[in-house]
Amino acid sequence: MRDETTYMPEWAPEHAGSEFASHVMVGLTDEPPATKKPPAKASPIPAKFKRMKAKDYVEGVLNGNRMLLARAITLVESNAPQHFELAQEIVQQILPYTGNARRIGITGVPGAGKSTFIEALGCYLCRQGSKVAVLAVDPSSSVTHGSILGDKTRMENLTREKNAFIRPSPSGGTLGGVTRKSRETLLLCEAAGYDTILVETVGVGQGETTVRSMVDFFLVIVLTGAGDDLQGIKKGIIELADAILVNKADNDNKQRALATRAEYEQILHYLRPATEGWQTKAYTCSSLTGEGIDDIWQVILSFEQLMKSTHRLESRRQQQTMIWVKQMAEEYLHNLVEQNPKIMQCYTSVQDQIMQDQISATRAAQTLIRAIETELQNMKSRPV
Repeated sequence: MRDETTYMPEWAPEHAGSEFASHVMVGLTDEPPATKKPPAKASPIPAKFKRMKAKDYVEGVLNGNRMLLARAITLVESNAPQHFELAQEIVQQILPYTGNARRIGITGVPGAGKSTFIEALGCYLCRQGSKVAVLAVDPSSSVTHGSILGDKTRMENLTREKNAFIRPSPSGGTLGGVTRKSRETLLLCEAAGYDTILVETVGVGQGETTVRSMVDFFLVIVLTGAGDDLQGIKKGIIELADAILVNKADNDNKQRALATRAEYEQILHYLRPATEGWQTKAYTCSSLTGEGIDDIWQVILSFEQLMKSTHRLESRRQQQTMIWVKQMAEEYLHNLVEQNPKIMQCYTSVQDQIMQDQISATRAAQTLIRAIETELQNMKSRPV
């Protein structure tokens, strides 16, 4: 009698011995054997995670629950209409607990070492007892439009710090790489007790003014060779900087870094300071050895002390909030226009006429504006 679990195939000779190495395993039947227990069912998702209310998220964020903080940020970043009201209710409730963190924006040309510097600075601050949140705006995948998570993988040491929180967010093609939800994410991190918020951008050299409008201190990281850096990062970004940092000042590159710092000092001499009463200067550091990290942090603390003593910090943040409101209103109007079929039909018609040289640009704009005004008036007259 053949074994029910392993038996010889039909083509094997009768009374075949162990010299036949081939065996056939019995397949699974439709019904499990009576002696075996049915497979265990997956554990159900706890009811508290199926449908949480705003107060549940708020309590979790205020208690420093990293998982609920991450979930709240996901709601804020979501473009789904069903998430908008809940996200805004969460942000509204945590507002009284925000505003106590240092907000530092960090940008620079690709390859300048932004992520390495942030990791060095973040680890330094965590050792000092600070709680650091890093909002690393990643380039978006062209396929899924999600975050590539490159920044988080480059901050391996910082991810091990219990007082550090790193949140890569997809730029989504936004000019300059700053997501439109970064401000609300920043507020959530402040409410969770993080006293230092570092906002890193993609650093493509354009659109970085968005960062300037949401942070207190704006740091531009450059490489050695001022001429090349100015071509890559543009003069406009330098004019927004509260400090210029020449990174990678170590080993054989240290002398070149010091020379580059001197060149930037000359450039800054002819530029208007980004912050009234504060003189923007250039510094050097090595993110690998840690040399210069403490010096640049002391610069940031001196800047903060000056801003608070002159009451400019509060004024700057109020202005930034109004810029935020204006940008959201403009975004709403832009989406309203793009989602209106009649306006887009007019736009297509005007585009065709322009392509055929049948209408001037000014007349085309007037036609489109009249279509927008007509639709807005029709929307106003419709019953709510």
